[in-house]
Amino acid sequence: MLIFLQMKAQFNNMNKLSIALAIGAGVIALTSACSVTIPKGAKAVKPFDGDRYLGKWYEIARLDFKFEKHLNNVTAQYSKGEEGMIKVLNRGYHVIKKEWKESTGKAKFVRDPQEARLKVSFFGPFYAGYNVIAIDKDYQYALVAGNNLDYLWILSREKTIPENIKNQYLQQAKDLGYQTQNLVWTHHNQIP
Repeated sequence: MLIFLQMKAQFNNMNKLSIALAIGAGVIALTSACSVTIPKGAKAVKPFDGDRYLGKWYEIARLDFKFEKHLNNVTAQYSKGEEGMIKVLNRGYHVIKKEWKESTGKAKFVRDPQEARLKVSFFGPFYAGYNVIAIDKDYQYALVAGNNLDYLWILSREKTIPENIKNQYLQQAKDLGYQTQNLVWTHHNQIP
């Protein structure tokens, strides 16, 4: 009987340990899902004026990923949201389905609003990095990096970008290790 009681106590201790480990793993997974990074060697713009960044931006180029696949005429509209958040409205025309797609999300500064490191979410508590790593003095052109070298955008207030700015941003991205030959150059044309 004593052996049975000892085995039961060990089982209960192992069961408690398993539960504690499972809870700990869940907390770590949720924390890492909500944490955001910036690619190694990249630096977010600082000082940064978030109010000047608001408004409409045209996507000039991107590293393609599943949520933007087959999209042209892509724009991002940033506006003030509730409780210091930034409302994000991404819009693009799916050239195969021949329909507009929209996605609404929210963004907030990672730490200091004077540093262009933000985290953006379109899916509940899950955030991704949105790091403005280059911007001109008039806030007309921007180079944006994601969490890692899989995400990159070149943005403009107009549907085009001057060649010298484009080349400068491409070189900066290459220097960080981005595969700029894989960029998708967004078309902005009239849709019926």
